[in-house]
Amino acid sequence: QVQLTESGGGTVQAGGSLKLSCTANARTFVGYNMGWFRQVPGKARQYIGAISWNGDDTEYVDSVKGRFTMSRDSAKYILYLQMNSLKPEDTAVYTCAARLVLFGGNSRYAGDYNYWGQGTQVTVSS
Repeated sequence: QVQLTESGGGTVQAGGSLKLSCTANARTFVGYNMGWFRQVPGKARQYIGAISWNGDDTEYVDSVKGRFTMSRDSAKYILYLQMNSLKPEDTAVYTCAARLVLFGGNSRYAGDYNYWGQGTQVTVSS
């Protein structure tokens, strides 16, 4: 089973930066495309972007493009989300997810992901 754990969340002033990490158990990290999602109370989970198993293929939604950057360290089994120029509307619980490469490439649909972390809270103050 894939076990994902997010960290790095916190409170930051608008315009600031945070770097989230998602650690995975080593045995199951290889062979999975990874995605980042966020969710605020009362709203549906929102797709942020995805990164391929080798880190070479990334995609982002327009709302974070140019501000957020995904990367992954396969040797250490860590997925990163560097968030710059944060805005109050970025406030949410951020969650990483894993999708089997066998089932296809990157996906923006939450239902396509097989495993999820518990999430880490990001709060951006104005």
